[in-house]
Amino acid sequence: MSEHRRKPPQPQGGGRAAARRAAQQSSGRRAAQPRSATGSGSAPHGEERTYVGRAEARRAAQRGSGRRRGADPDAGGGGRRAAGGRGRGGGDGRPVKKRFIDYPRAGKDGFRRWLPSWKLVTGTFLFFFAVLVGAVGIGLWLVEVPSAQAASKVEKNVYYWADGKQMVVSGRGEYNRQIVPLSDIDESLQNAVISAENASFYDDNGVDPMGIARAVVNMAKGGATQSGSTITQQFVKNTYLDQSQTVTRKVKELFISIKVGATMDKEDILAGYLNTAYYGRGAYGCQAAARAYYDTDCRKLTPSQGAFLAATLNGPNLYDPAGGYGAVASKTANTKRAKLRWEWILKREVEVGRMSKADSEKYIAKGFPAPRAPKVATNKEGQIGYLTDLADNYIIANSKITKNMLDKGGYQIHTTFDRNKMNQLETAVKKVTKESIKPKLREADNHVQFGGASVEPKTGKIVAIYGGKNALEHYTNNADYTGVQVGSTFKPFVLAAAMKDGVRDKDGPRDQSDSERTLVSPKSIYNGDNKLTLRDYNGTVWHDKDGKEWHQRNDGDEDRGKINLRTAMQFSVNTPFIQLGMDVGTDKVRDAAIAAGLNEDQLASITPTFSLGTSAPSAIRLAGAYATFAASGKQASPYSVDTVEHKGIEVYNHKDDYELTTAFDPNVADNVTDVLKNVVEKGTGTSAQIGRPAAGKTGTTDENKSAWFSGYTPQLSTAIGMWRVDDKAKNQKFLSMRGVGGQKTIHGASYPAEIWADYMREAMKGKKVENFPKPEPIGEEIFGDGASPTAPPTTTAPSETPSETPSETPSETPSSETPTNSPSPTDTCDPLEIGCNGGNSNNGGNGNGGNGNNGGNGNGGGTSTPSTEPPGSDNGGWFGGGG
Repeated sequence: MSEHRRKPPQPQGGGRAAARRAAQQSSGRRAAQPRSATGSGSAPHGEERTYVGRAEARRAAQRGSGRRRGADPDAGGGGRRAAGGRGRGGGDGRPVKKRFIDYPRAGKDGFRRWLPSWKLVTGTFLFFFAVLVGAVGIGLWLVEVPSAQAASKVEKNVYYWADGKQMVVSGRGEYNRQIVPLSDIDESLQNAVISAENASFYDDNGVDPMGIARAVVNMAKGGATQSGSTITQQFVKNTYLDQSQTVTRKVKELFISIKVGATMDKEDILAGYLNTAYYGRGAYGCQAAARAYYDTDCRKLTPSQGAFLAATLNGPNLYDPAGGYGAVASKTANTKRAKLRWEWILKREVEVGRMSKADSEKYIAKGFPAPRAPKVATNKEGQIGYLTDLADNYIIANSKITKNMLDKGGYQIHTTFDRNKMNQLETAVKKVTKESIKPKLREADNHVQFGGASVEPKTGKIVAIYGGKNALEHYTNNADYTGVQVGSTFKPFVLAAAMKDGVRDKDGPRDQSDSERTLVSPKSIYNGDNKLTLRDYNGTVWHDKDGKEWHQRNDGDEDRGKINLRTAMQFSVNTPFIQLGMDVGTDKVRDAAIAAGLNEDQLASITPTFSLGTSAPSAIRLAGAYATFAASGKQASPYSVDTVEHKGIEVYNHKDDYELTTAFDPNVADNVTDVLKNVVEKGTGTSAQIGRPAAGKTGTTDENKSAWFSGYTPQLSTAIGMWRVDDKAKNQKFLSMRGVGGQKTIHGASYPAEIWADYMREAMKGKKVENFPKPEPIGEEIFGDGASPTAPPTTTAPSETPSETPSETPSETPSSETPTNSPSPTDTCDPLEIGCNGGNSNNGGNGNGGNGNNGGNGNGGGTSTPSTEPPGSDNGGWFGGGG
């Protein structure tokens, strides 16, 4: 093939126009070559031309055109158009302007048009990489490392009473945080923290992209939430930044961590982290933590103790064996978590080469290094420690203020606590303790605990609490969650559910609509006999988990016969209310309790005895739920903090969260109040009479392990609990109160009701006497199983055996304030009300003409005499639940 067939003629001057003409001529000649019909043709200069096919001619034309375009930009796609019109030019022959980004790709058909070229992919990657590098560079240039000294400055918090008077100044002092050099921190603690928190600490550059990626992947898979932060990042967060979970803060943390990692020695970073991290018990830094948990210096910690302190960094509230805040942070659960984490850390140290396997196995074999009982700050003596802790917990749970921020100080906290009512409640408890609880004389009087709370209806303000003898000696706030069952104080929620939702039709399905249910009147008749055979709503006999029939006991094994619900509540008879709960549905009872204000997490599992009080709500929640009845069905969640200010700026206001909801129809709540008012006037709660309208309920649990009285006036609701537990014991358990105070048994009507009455008289002194709303008739008079209209009513009065005196001192209620034993002209006397027709009611309260000698002692409703029958549930077997 001759040379002139592979190259177009070179232009001999004439500029661009000549070049275009030459290219067009060459292209034309190349396009015309295949026209020979004989398979040969004469080439210029007489050369013989070989025949080529149409496709080959097209490719040759495209190659030629490409070479010409490479030689001269003005040489358009003429050759390609001549070969088939597939060049870059338009249909009219005009060239198309080249694009900077050839996408969608020109000159391609089908999916190839949308398939990026390798040049485009590479260019895009390089572009974004350059942008990322530039952004990081700019970020590192703009972000400066703040002053550690200014950022970590500790201030005090000031707490105020509800009247604006200063309560206490509190905050981290020298005993909460001591900075020590790395040389004074035991190396085993260093190794444990590094192994558990950041094994690559000495090798990374302050951030660990792989760690962050692992945390993200793990969370995306639904695993536990993990932190991808290095020790450097955590040191930066603790020293320079706050604990907020915002993108801005995290970006700052990353940039500052990179700078700190590049400029600070690893030893200084590690020392800074160990000295700023929070270990629980108010301890910031390893020295304070070593003192708080083991009463030693951090340089004297054993490797096993160091592994435990490293475990607390994973979440002190959940890993302190002494327990934490909330139902999930119990002592048992925390101890189990701490042991598992401690053992994992010792094994982890072997994996990363920071401990020998033999040493790890040795420490594990020795067992968990249990820390000592917690000690609190000296400025929280008496009730003050309980109050400040309660306020702190509320702030952390209901605002954007974190524990770390709060402990750094500088906040002015305005609480709802009434200092006069606080003193009155503490005085009432001390009075009973001084007069009746004598540990040196009686073994049974040891480890007696009281707890209480007072809540304002319609607002939810916690105006007073009693958390225990002294916050420096007893560390559990008895007004908050304690796990103590409340017994028969739970029965009003059963009655409320019956009047709100009604009982189910015996012939209907289990899940019946409201239209298929019958609302219940307090005048409804139920069987009050002892050891009653429990039945499901449809009449079938209920069997326990072992397949045995369920026979519910009354306190004192007393048969009460046919009895209405009002009287059953008056004397706290168990059998009508456990059967009523079955007829209504224990799920409805649970819903009514939650609607009233009880915390779902503090309720027991659903079994028949749920209706008799196997749940363990706190005194605060119980008082708040009773406040809902006092407010005619309006529910307000209890709270302890009104406002919080920081450096003069308001950062929290309860009004922003306040919500008053309707839990019950007013007539439902008012009917419950009317029944509970009868308990105080004529039933087990007569020792709680205070000379003004009051309603309430006694409660006593199985084996006499706890006793309660919860009651209210229209203006104030208060719950008082009493139980025995050795809070210093390694394995704590509730103890029977039989023999406490020299009494055979302790009832809700004894010391709890006495404390309640003494406190409420003082708290309500000077307040206007208000009456409860008069309820309208509600529901229908139904007949429970065994109490049909044709069954003859019982004529047997309660046992005439005199009860124990509830107190060693007579009641101080003035005679003028004590309601008369005779019903007022407006009172109605139900023929089924025990003592109504002049019967001898030694333990039955104030019957019309009856001898109510011991009605105030609460023995008509009964306490929790342990049963000899086999248990019927996992929640206490034959639950007494009496008054």
